[in-house]
Amino acid sequence: MRGELRGEPRVVRVAAAQMGPIQRTDSREATVTRLCSLLHRAADGGADVVVFPELALTTFFPRWFVDDISQADHYYEREMPSPTTSPLFLAARERKVGFSLGYAELTPDGRRFNTQILVQKDGSIVARYRKVHIPGHATHEPQRKFQHAERYYFEPSNDGFGVWTAFGGRVGMMICNDRRWPETYREMGLQGVELILCGYNTPLNYLPDPSQDRLAGFHNALVMQAGAYQNGTFVVGVAKGGCEEGVDSLAESHIIAPSGEVLAKTVGNGDEVIIADCDLEWCKNYQNTLFDMDYYRRPEVYPRLTSQRGPRLRADGTPLT
Repeated sequence: MRGELRGEPRVVRVAAAQMGPIQRTDSREATVTRLCSLLHRAADGGADVVVFPELALTTFFPRWFVDDISQADHYYEREMPSPTTSPLFLAARERKVGFSLGYAELTPDGRRFNTQILVQKDGSIVARYRKVHIPGHATHEPQRKFQHAERYYFEPSNDGFGVWTAFGGRVGMMICNDRRWPETYREMGLQGVELILCGYNTPLNYLPDPSQDRLAGFHNALVMQAGAYQNGTFVVGVAKGGCEEGVDSLAESHIIAPSGEVLAKTVGNGDEVIIADCDLEWCKNYQNTLFDMDYYRRPEVYPRLTSQRGPRLRADGTPLT
């Protein structure tokens, strides 16, 4: 084993600001007011950074399909901050607390992304991440009780997974379905990430295989705890939960340590703030020992990880080499 273990503490007080439902009739202004209230609650608890959910400014609109996508333009943000969202940035500056926020982005050239930004304590945007692993479907599936048409409303980003210097450490971001893929964590782990921030909207009904419905909470915790442990990083997963437009969604927001242990977890499915002190030095206890990647990894024997998307099998079921 190589490398130094935990040194002088580098503690970041992190708040997970879970949200309850945002209904279709809720105004953007009312939703921003809710976000500001959650930010103030986090700041009252001494938080350095507040993590909000995926698509935190609107209802989860991919549950409806429209033939003309421009009919959904009002769900997207064309600038950030905007006149509507500026109160949140102002509150952050006044309370000296940073935040991470998920929203739908419509770029000047007409591209549509599921986006998350990282904002410093002075209200400046440090980084922007666009969702890589887009779930769901791209066409209307009328047999569904509700749609999950994210592949219609968003294009997948090719920017990959960045890690940025912020809040005294190395911070990365991911969104919802990204958390299910080990490559997400490993890409950031190879950049020495110490804190990963994730927002999600996860329906409790999975039409392709309803047998998984009862396992939604287990799978949510499983992937984030494994990603934290296997990369020696803190992971913060934050939900928009509850019953939104008749669709029940998972809550169970988590703050997870590099050991994989749960430091804090929400107890309800509405607006709720949980806080944990995250000593970023703790990451060294895993990144410099059991998961010293430079010492143990053998990328020369993992060629399939970047050369193919899925299994390649012969007719008899044996793998192609």
